[in-house]
Amino acid sequence: MADDTLTWMNELTAEMEERRKRVMRGGGEERIKKQHDAGKLTARERLEALLDKGSFVELGVFVEHLGVELMRGIDAPGEGVVTGYGTIKGRTVFVFSQDFTVLGGSLGKMHGQKIARVMDLAVKTGAPIIGLNDSAGARIQEGVDALSGYGEVFYRNALYSGVVPQISAILGPCAGGAVYSPALTDFVLMSRGTSYMFITGPEVIKSVTKEEVSFEALGGAEVHHRKSGVAHFEADGDQAVLELIRELLSYLPQSAKEKPPHKPTQDPDVRETPELNSIVHPDQRRPYPMLEVIRAIVDDKHFLEVQPEFAKNILCSFARLGGQPVGIVANNPRHLAGTINIDAADKAARFIRTCDCFNIPIVTLVDVTGFMPGVAQEHAGIIRHGAKMLYAYAEATVPKITLITRKSYGGAYLAMNSRDMGADVVLAWPTAAVAVMGAEGAASIIYRREIHNSPKPAAAKAAKIEEYKKRFDNPYWAAERGYIDDVIDPQDTRRQLIKHLRMLGHKTEARPFRKHDNIPL
Repeated sequence: MADDTLTWMNELTAEMEERRKRVMRGGGEERIKKQHDAGKLTARERLEALLDKGSFVELGVFVEHLGVELMRGIDAPGEGVVTGYGTIKGRTVFVFSQDFTVLGGSLGKMHGQKIARVMDLAVKTGAPIIGLNDSAGARIQEGVDALSGYGEVFYRNALYSGVVPQISAILGPCAGGAVYSPALTDFVLMSRGTSYMFITGPEVIKSVTKEEVSFEALGGAEVHHRKSGVAHFEADGDQAVLELIRELLSYLPQSAKEKPPHKPTQDPDVRETPELNSIVHPDQRRPYPMLEVIRAIVDDKHFLEVQPEFAKNILCSFARLGGQPVGIVANNPRHLAGTINIDAADKAARFIRTCDCFNIPIVTLVDVTGFMPGVAQEHAGIIRHGAKMLYAYAEATVPKITLITRKSYGGAYLAMNSRDMGADVVLAWPTAAVAVMGAEGAASIIYRREIHNSPKPAAAKAAKIEEYKKRFDNPYWAAERGYIDDVIDPQDTRRQLIKHLRMLGHKTEARPFRKHDNIPL
């Protein structure tokens, strides 16, 4: 009897393993070869590269499609998506990886449910969700069932926003309604040359608008990284994108209930930054490299810039100070003089809110003359978009430190996290100036009558501008009124920032009760 039972169990086990092998083969050798020839890894190879070796545990291995009329007889191993969990640098993450070798990675009802299942588990256990997207879109054969599958994913993207980090990598096509799942997540990464995202493809655009455009020119990585702002990062090929995800996660907590992971560093807290003493030029119109300011002050001079090629007039980066992850928002004097336009306001507001979601302190470096002037900006809604940035800073309850390096004028002074907008600590270099506007404009208004009545108006105007500069183009007028906590030596910047961050380590801040906020979108 024991032998019969063992034989029976061996047969069942053999059947199980055969079924598993069929799923593991995906779309078969020919389609796998096509995937490799296109410069892409397979769904499973991507998970092997992303996760710690041997840590992946698959879920939903034997899920199959619904078998509706148009799908009968069609084999779709694993339903075209590999789902499960594993670790990255020892920390648990939940993952799904769409398999383009199986029906082009198209999403049907059960495909969507597999993704929804791991998303639910991620939230229950408090761990990030990472999606590796490579799909032809909704599975047309399943009709509205396929749309329902997308709905299950979109709903969870929104419901779990700010609960656990959600990261999307676009490693192949992502078109039509499929684009909205990545767009609802916290970060979007794209592989250069092998991925694209768009709502309507080149053929539809040609038939409707008569415009001719290639897949790459319409929705490639460079388009979304530089022009649309949809992508936060781009890299050459799957492997490089997956490495970026690993680095990005090192700055993020497992969930909103935790603080981001501290990373020990050999870079001394008290390291001086003498290079900053000569970085700001006396002529306020002369630009300087704000990225070098960031590099000088952060741990090991290393940071991860977010959307580096989009809205370059404002810089957003993850870095560490004394081992503590921080988000850095900084004006960039080398691009549009660091003014805030529509794209810059959107970019900064999104980054600020992401940091606040996940308990990452925000350090703001200020050198701004104002919001971008112009009819086009006004008509496109700079008021509405600029309000997003003001709102994001006011709403954020994480530690917030502001350092004014040079100019801080007008409404942009407030938009860059002034004391009144909730900054916990405001510092300034001796090169800083805080005012409603620059000296030339201010003097021309305040002393208009005296200049007009002078026998030598040009000389009188120049004298009044110099008088205004001496009185107001410095940080001390604002410091006298408590808007600036301290004026510091630039070479002491790193030590000061770390000291204040540590002081704010246990900061708590309450907000009035509300169902949810209503940011001006």
